[in-house]
Amino acid sequence: MVRRAFGACAPVSLFTLGTMRALESPAQLQAVLEAALEAGINHLETAPAYGPSQRYLGRALRQLGIEPAEMLITSKLLPGCSLQQGQQQLQRTLEQLGRARLDNLAVHGLNTAEHLQWVFSGPGRDLLQWAEEEQLVGQVGFSSHGPNDLIDTAIRSKRFGFASLHLHLLDPARMHLAAQALQQGMGLMAISPADKGGQLWDPPPMLQQACAPIAPLELAYRFLIARGISTLTLGAASPDQLQWAQLLGGADGPLTASEQQALERLNQQRLDNLGDSLCGQCRACLPCPSGVPIPELLRLRNLTIGHGMERHARERYAMVGQAGHWFEQINAAACQGCNQCLPRCPHQLPIPELLADTHQRLASSPRRRLWG
Repeated sequence: MVRRAFGACAPVSLFTLGTMRALESPAQLQAVLEAALEAGINHLETAPAYGPSQRYLGRALRQLGIEPAEMLITSKLLPGCSLQQGQQQLQRTLEQLGRARLDNLAVHGLNTAEHLQWVFSGPGRDLLQWAEEEQLVGQVGFSSHGPNDLIDTAIRSKRFGFASLHLHLLDPARMHLAAQALQQGMGLMAISPADKGGQLWDPPPMLQQACAPIAPLELAYRFLIARGISTLTLGAASPDQLQWAQLLGGADGPLTASEQQALERLNQQRLDNLGDSLCGQCRACLPCPSGVPIPELLRLRNLTIGHGMERHARERYAMVGQAGHWFEQINAAACQGCNQCLPRCPHQLPIPELLADTHQRLASSPRRRLWG
């Protein structure tokens, strides 16, 4: 499998095995890890917040006799802890994994201004400095589900060697941040381009039609690979779910003519189905006095109408207000019809009407995140 630069870490495989879904038993994770090795993957992603992930992973590494030089590991720590708590958590992580040193340590969910303060001037600063000085980690980075301006601040700080971001074919809002991070020499990991990127492992017929003869998930992976993203996470629950890593492990070139044509058909499908109601995600409508995250909610409407992705959009919309700082906290029903957004929209969209339509289409029972 092709390997790419990842900040100050050794080069990582084009695909990274995420370990949050193979946790029914130690044997399940071991079987997935064996398949990852066969596919050429040399990078694992785990976290204390992923239930028994680290314990199972450490056991599997021992059972398979995998040496530290054979497999790079990224783990994470949640922001907000004290220095002592963070030190204890990191030591526990190393013990569970059976490692004397982590290749990469990420701040897990750098999502709020308070988290930034914790990193730059609070206990997090001392914790990360201690971990580096004691040579317990190779480099530090962050993952974020937060707003773009916060991610931009984190990247520009030059404190971090890598970042894990939601980068998806059908959500281009962070691609400029990806380019910025790569230009600075940071490693860049795309979080869940298959599942969070639209449940592309089971795409709706409309989406398949636009992408054919290319599978939507293949196109999503190739889109990110061609943009230079260091590595793409693949959260496999069984060995067979690593088939795309096996098929695309060497596909690191630019988009082919066929792939470019599929992207053009996707864009045309979106335009044809949404017409004048397409939200271009420019974010000029913000801020909303009621705190409504207009672009993100209208993006879900774009997916629903533009590509027939109602199932995915309904699941994401059901998480609004149910996941704390990990996801949007206010849904479209909070729109008060103040109309302050209307003169800001360069496309003159009837935003309050579109928000009402979004809520009517997507509202369902609340849904929690998989972890946390």
